[in-house]
Amino acid sequence: MTVSNTAKRVWVSVFTIPLILAASYFGNLFFFMFVLMIALVSFYEYGALVKNKGAEVNLLLGYLAIIFLLTNQYNSFFDTYSFILLLIVLLTGIELFRNKNSAIYNTGSTLLGIFYIGLFSSSLIGVREFYHKADNVYNQGGLLIIALFLTIWVCDSAAFFGGTALGKHKLFPRVSPNKSWEGAFLGFIFAIVAMILSKVIFLDFLDWTSAIALGIIIGAIGQIGDLIESLIKRDAGVKDSSNLIPGHGGIFDRFDSVLYTAPVVLLYLKYFGR
Repeated sequence: MTVSNTAKRVWVSVFTIPLILAASYFGNLFFFMFVLMIALVSFYEYGALVKNKGAEVNLLLGYLAIIFLLTNQYNSFFDTYSFILLLIVLLTGIELFRNKNSAIYNTGSTLLGIFYIGLFSSSLIGVREFYHKADNVYNQGGLLIIALFLTIWVCDSAAFFGGTALGKHKLFPRVSPNKSWEGAFLGFIFAIVAMILSKVIFLDFLDWTSAIALGIIIGAIGQIGDLIESLIKRDAGVKDSSNLIPGHGGIFDRFDSVLYTAPVVLLYLKYFGR
């Protein structure tokens, strides 16, 4: 008996969502290892995508850079700006000896992957660790991460089903021909509603302004993140970043919106959050 793609998606979701929520809530090394897995696998998938365009990403240096960025975000011990300067020096120097296709493509693609996936995933740890590690405060970061994931899932579902039912005006046909303005609008509205409900149910430490602002950020930036990854895949000539997750594609496919949203959420919390 053949299992439908929808059935695969449902079964994978039933198995993985509790694990994601548990890692988010308990934080510490559980969440760190979870995000590290997302980042490293996404970077590998990204390297496979850009290879279709003739670029050879420096995977080893990329892995080491991502591990450093996440570790440094979790327990700061080195200036990130200084690390970026050192990274560029190392990457361009190593390229002298690689002799693989275009040095410009290789260097640019590697840096883009490190900054896009490495810095953005480290921002996700930054959001989780934003609140101090005290018994009565630290779990707030976990609840906020859970709300972020739930809101993105609600946004994606509303955009998909709303666009399927009501979509008439194409959003970015060059990038993703099935997405519509109607679906994007519904996803945006439902993201705000999801954050408001999260505030009412379990985010009582957030004020209303922050809850609505985060809903707007997730509803807008999350969908842009999905389009950006779709742009990369379309340029590479593939449908999914990999077939690692049955019915869902790759890790990069599943966490593109989360990765793109995380730095904006972190900046909001740092400068405006209360």
